[in-house]
Amino acid sequence: QVQLVESGGGSVQAGGSVRLSCAVSGYRWRSYCITWFRQAPGKEREGVASIGGDDSTFYIGSVKGRFSVSRDNAKYTVYLDMSNLQPEDTAMYFCAFSSRVMNIQNIPPVVLFEAWGQGTQVTVSS
Repeated sequence: QVQLVESGGGSVQAGGSVRLSCAVSGYRWRSYCITWFRQAPGKEREGVASIGGDDSTFYIGSVKGRFSVSRDNAKYTVYLDMSNLQPEDTAMYFCAFSSRVMNIQNIPPVVLFEAWGQGTQVTVSS
């Protein structure tokens, strides 16, 4: 059974940077998709960045150029580096796992994800 553990959230001032980590366990292969979602209070969950099994990536427009998703295969860990953070980036961030998504052209449909992390809070103050 795949398990995900996020870490790295916290509070930061506008313009600052944060690195989130998503550690994957219970999966022996190194090709898998991780997508980062976020949900702010009173708002719907949205996918913000995704890395496919072939290391292709996708970012939504509001984070493109500020967020970067990468993986360390040896550590079974995927990172989300967030820079120039703004108050509107404040949310609970979740990573989600899919063994079926290889090439990324967009944020994959939620139904394709087989496991979710517990979330980590990122708070950006102005």
